[in-house]
Amino acid sequence: MQEVFLAGGCVWGVQEYCRHIPGVIHTRAGRANGKSHSTTEPYDGYAESVRIQFDETLLTIHELMTELFDIIDPYSVNRQGDDTGKKYRTGIYSQHSEHLTLARAFINSRTDSQRIVVEVLPLSNFVESDLEHQDRLQRCPDDYCHIDEQLLNKHKR
Repeated sequence: MQEVFLAGGCVWGVQEYCRHIPGVIHTRAGRANGKSHSTTEPYDGYAESVRIQFDETLLTIHELMTELFDIIDPYSVNRQGDDTGKKYRTGIYSQHSEHLTLARAFINSRTDSQRIVVEVLPLSNFVESDLEHQDRLQRCPDDYCHIDEQLLNKHKR
């Protein structure tokens, strides 16, 4: 099993979308690359992110990047949908340098690579979101989500 952390705006939609991708084993909503180890601290530079644990025999980093780019605006700085602020930036974070190399290769292979503002950085810290934010759209399907509903349901069976 492999693990990466994807930031694509509000974690509610990113987690709901990613949990249905074939090859994804487990997801947890949280905060990547902040400074604190608590959700009770003031904003500390984190990006809302989803921990993605996946079976590398069924799903590659290239495929995960393709999925991420399906649900984000890769040119938008600190904004996805109606959510604005640095915590809503886009990115991929990992403790494995090969994941980051593959993510950069994915971005660099695109004809629009010079316009893309998706971060590709080592993971320095991850704090899980409070329970009210875990699997939020499963429990509260009418809550706001920046991902189009048809796209959000792309992988649901």
